Amino acid sequence: MLASRALLVKQVAAVLTKQPVCLTHHSGDWGNWGNTSISVVFSGCGWWDGTDIHEAAYTVYHLSRNGARFQLFAPNQQQMHVVDHVKGQPTSGENRNVLIESARLARGKVQDLSKLDVSSFDAVIFPGGYGVTKNLSTFSSDGKECKINPDVERIMKEFHCSRKPIGLSCMAPILACRVLPSLEVTMGQERDESSRWGRWPYTSMVQAVKSMGARHSTWAMHEAHVDEKNKVVSTPTFMWETDYHYHYIFDGIGSMVKHVMRMTTAK
Repeated sequence: MLASRALLVKQVAAVLTKQPVCLTHHSGDWGNWGNTSISVVFSGCGWWDGTDIHEAAYTVYHLSRNGARFQLFAPNQQQMHVVDHVKGQPTSGENRNVLIESARLARGKVQDLSKLDVSSFDAVIFPGGYGVTKNLSTFSSDGKECKINPDVERIMKEFHCSRKPIGLSCMAPILACRVLPSLEVTMGQERDESSRWGRWPYTSMVQAVKSMGARHSTWAMHEAHVDEKNKVVSTPTFMWETDYHYHYIFDGIGSMVKHVMRMTTAK
């Protein structure tokens, strides 16, 4: 009898340890899991001409870890160009669709950005990558006078007007600062202070958002800045270049996601 009970306990323990992390992470409060719904906007696949794959993966990981449901979106349009990521140079005679490329990151589960209904979501997050400056805006060619994708502009304004949080990483503050007034954001450091840990080579973008009327706050790559008034949360991520220390990027996106989700329940 004792042997049978011991075997039963062992089998039950084995089953429980195989439960999804999200169930055990929330102390068994399964009923509250997934009550927050977040929209995430991609701009392609690959940091030189779309969404940075690390930022995309870290974002959806932290959303899942913190109990959010999420839907991925991307504009159904052609990319500005296609970049050979080995050479870091545009290819000739090739073009790709932003929605189709984003589907690579989304495991096929991505919707046309034009279908994003703000009333169906509690917040929106824009991961970084050069697709922000090339596909979601014309910043790459027009700088601070850039035009913003019409759906991106609509979404930014509707979330802001509805007092719903907006999360931004890396270059994405450019989008929000261009269409929303008087924001407080971070894109990291304002000077390229190189060290053995990494460097900050994109400080010209910081000056661009300041010229758009935004206030810039200096933060490290593993931190997030919270504009409580406007419900905008930003984190530098790969505005900082590093060869090895990607865990700081991971932590920064985690901080941004947690603040966004906190704000979805704030009155």
